[in-house]
Amino acid sequence: MTTMTTRSTLKSINPYNGELLKEYAEMTPEEVEIAIARADEAYRAWRETSFDERAKILRRAAEIMRERREELATIMTLEMGKKIEDARPEIDLSARIFDYYADEGERILSPKEYNTAEGKGTLINQPTGIVYGIQPWNFPFYQPARVAAPQLMAGNVVLTKHASNVPQSAEAFDQVLRDAGVPEGVHTNLQLSARNAGSIIDDDRVVGVAFTGSNRGGAAVAEQAGRNVKKTVMELGGVDPFIVLEDADLDATLERFRFGKLHATGQICIAAKRIILVESIAQEFLDRASAMFSALEPGDPLDESSGYGPVCNEKAAIELERQINESVEAGAKVLVGGKRDGAFIQPTILTDIPEGSPADTEELFGPVAIVHIVKDEEEAVRVANDSDFGLGGSVHTNDLERGRRVAERIESGTCFVNQISWTYASMPMGGVKKSGYGRELADLGIMEFMNQKLICVFDKDHVI
Repeated sequence: MTTMTTRSTLKSINPYNGELLKEYAEMTPEEVEIAIARADEAYRAWRETSFDERAKILRRAAEIMRERREELATIMTLEMGKKIEDARPEIDLSARIFDYYADEGERILSPKEYNTAEGKGTLINQPTGIVYGIQPWNFPFYQPARVAAPQLMAGNVVLTKHASNVPQSAEAFDQVLRDAGVPEGVHTNLQLSARNAGSIIDDDRVVGVAFTGSNRGGAAVAEQAGRNVKKTVMELGGVDPFIVLEDADLDATLERFRFGKLHATGQICIAAKRIILVESIAQEFLDRASAMFSALEPGDPLDESSGYGPVCNEKAAIELERQINESVEAGAKVLVGGKRDGAFIQPTILTDIPEGSPADTEELFGPVAIVHIVKDEEEAVRVANDSDFGLGGSVHTNDLERGRRVAERIESGTCFVNQISWTYASMPMGGVKKSGYGRELADLGIMEFMNQKLICVFDKDHVI
């Protein structure tokens, strides 16, 4: 039976006003054992279902998400503070992921021929079993969708352990799949605290782990999975560069900056975190960005007129406040913002970043822009790559070929030209360096937990 520490109560709390919305008792070891056993049994039947049958269920899940768009977006906003205008598109994106794999999964997984002079080989893709998804709170529908959709289409089954502060979102996501016709055990929501999340990894029936979260958490999961010789996919932290070259269209680039820094109150792994400005346009960019941030007023994230909402909870806001204050004490300058009120952090721009300060070495997970001013393109690339992280990034220029050349030199898993680093169902994403390994979404994402098995057929008279 799964070994667990003391059980907790999982609380859904509105970060806007601190209201306790709902409480959930953490699952007992006996309940976890039942869930894993059901998943193991369900896998044996699910892997034998046809692609058409799986695709029909995935398409229905997408339909239900669109039908319940407002309901699901509201749950998300109440539970983790994301503005409602940011929450609705997340439901849309999640639905597109289910549609993409319903439409493309069978094609992606089709056999591939390998031939030699002596014989013929065929690579087939076979499911492997139970995939365990450990998910963060910042995208409570998109994150589990990008694991569940490809794995269910591939014939695997999924256990999802969502973040402890979004138990209502976790329950609602699981209900969408159940209502779409996903059989019992094929997808299971595990209401577990972080301290008990690792207990599932040791179970021999679980074949792999997809983790999104902090570097510290990812390192612990990868170490435990490694001891059990289990495949992992890691999407960890990022300090994505947002490079603005001297020939960029500043009107368009400032709008991308606003979205890239304030969408979901900046609580995105691929948010625009380090703003790297060529000095000839730096002052105009900063003057206009500061005016943009100064005009924003805090408010209820359910109110579309609010300029910005809270971060996920007051604890996170206090941590951001510490990082800002310690960076300022070390010599950084605050152009705008920098103050905290409960779970709210003012949209902030920091410049003159001292080496070794939190703004230089840590991920600031919120509405805080870290600005570096550089002489030219060459220095912009050097500063962008001077990091232990390599998740995403973006380059802004009117010369598209130049943008491509610079993007190719950035040490990251993705890099966009004239668009913020973002995510699409049909494009793979993931990182390098301490931002993780493996890929999710598109064709690469569905392959991560498949057995890519080679079948070789030779003439009966052939001898090696």
